[in-house]
Amino acid sequence: MSKQGTDDRAASRPVSAMKMLGARVRRLAIGLACLVAGIAGAGTGDMNPSAALRAKFGALQEQAGNKPFKKPLYLESGEATGSVSGDIYALVDHPFAMAGAALNGPTAWCDILLLHLNTKYCRASTNGHGSVLRVYIGKKHEQPLDDAYPVDFAYHAAAASADYLKVMLSATDGPLSTHDYRITLEAVPLDGGRTLLHLAYSYAYGLAGRVAMQAYLGTIGSDKQGFTVTGKQTGGAPAYIGGMRGLVERNTMRYYLAIEAYLGALSAPPQARLEKSLHDWFAANEAYPRQLHELEQGEYLAMKRKEYSRARGELRAP
Repeated sequence: MSKQGTDDRAASRPVSAMKMLGARVRRLAIGLACLVAGIAGAGTGDMNPSAALRAKFGALQEQAGNKPFKKPLYLESGEATGSVSGDIYALVDHPFAMAGAALNGPTAWCDILLLHLNTKYCRASTNGHGSVLRVYIGKKHEQPLDDAYPVDFAYHAAAASADYLKVMLSATDGPLSTHDYRITLEAVPLDGGRTLLHLAYSYAYGLAGRVAMQAYLGTIGSDKQGFTVTGKQTGGAPAYIGGMRGLVERNTMRYYLAIEAYLGALSAPPQARLEKSLHDWFAANEAYPRQLHELEQGEYLAMKRKEYSRARGELRAP
């Protein structure tokens, strides 16, 4: 064998050894990464929902950037193929004992949902499967119930303890091929007699729903915006998200403001609570006119007084 061949083999041994060492290091790194991920996942999974909600809110408070609200409120939205979702995390100046009790009941949720422009009717009842909210969804203006779309929301109190509340409303079918509606509220107590709320709202849609929403967004809804800042316009003003995410952000906010208005009205005498909640909800929406203004106050109040009377049986009900 030539000396050259011997030298080549000798030179290749350190290279092979380095490759083997590198492979071992990579396997070790992957193993450690998996181990760390497993530990992190276990820690999150073991965290009780009350602590997890507080941790999420704490993380949001530490984030800089998009904060279009003048109060401790954070909104997130998402869009996937055939579905959209919105989440709001916020503090309210009501003790948990009061807020948790007030928000744990189907009748209360009818009062909340009816504040929204598009809710024309709501009545809670009980069947063999539990509590159901019969809701009619319609236009932002006054209309007969025959022209609105009925949606049945199943109501479920998933958890109700001294430091955690979770209620869920779900509907299989909605108007224009929309489906799988989900409204979930979580609440936990915080120091200072305050309550942390998390509202999650989502739904899915098929072809008819997508076509209808695209038609709306391309015509009368073309100038509608959400709350997430996507950049800056010419001149430096913030540019807000539009499209389907803008749509779900507006509705999530309207439902959240309804919860706030409902809780705030409980401080008034029973006979004055409806008027207080109506005025408070309208005023809260008008704080964000770019996103939420639709009607003048007089038109909204007149419409909602009739719709609440109808839901309470004072007018013709379906």
